[in-house]
Amino acid sequence: MDLRNDQITLGELWDDPKSRAVFQKRIPMLAKHPVKGAARTVTLEQLRDFMAGWVPGMMINGVMMDLKKL
Repeated sequence: MDLRNDQITLGELWDDPKSRAVFQKRIPMLAKHPVKGAARTVTLEQLRDFMAGWVPGMMINGVMMDLKKL
């Protein structure tokens, strides 16, 4: 999947069933979070930077690797 140098938005990722499945598998709490709808314009880069404070790096790296494989 073309992540456009991590500038792809979460809305675009969540609209694609394959990338949405990556989030549901790797970070299920994000897929169920109540602000999910409001975060549609957040870029993957912004999400990665934000999550670095509360999600283990291995989890973030797993998401990134899986998305790049799509």
